[in-house]
Amino acid sequence: VQLVESGGESVQAGESLRLSCAASGLKGRTYSMGWFRKAPGKDHEAVAAIDSDGNTEYSDSVKGRFTISQVNAKSILYLQMNSLKSEDTGMYYCAVVTGYVTAAQVFGIMTNAPHALNARGQGTTVTVNS
Repeated sequence: VQLVESGGESVQAGESLRLSCAASGLKGRTYSMGWFRKAPGKDHEAVAAIDSDGNTEYSDSVKGRFTISQVNAKSILYLQMNSLKSEDTGMYYCAVVTGYVTAAQVFGIMTNAPHALNARGQGTTVTVNS
């Protein structure tokens, strides 16, 4: 499984960005995906997850501002980020858990057991200037 993120850049507070994650090696498999981020000097934070049924889960810090979605037969994962804040700055990673896993479970794995993720990308950097 290979995941490649893109879309990160430097923006002003209040602006929007859309991150993309191109997945390969998942054809014919059941899986759920998510995004987590790592800011300098802070612990990693699960941001959003989506499962094979389309259910989603978000952190309280991004709920109402970020939207996770999958398109193209689930080969691409998106994270639409609106009303960006300086605290959203960080490296954003997409991740996958294979098998039938709920969005809440993926969110929990990203939060508590990132070593259990089946794959993660190299990350894309988001910088929000206030």
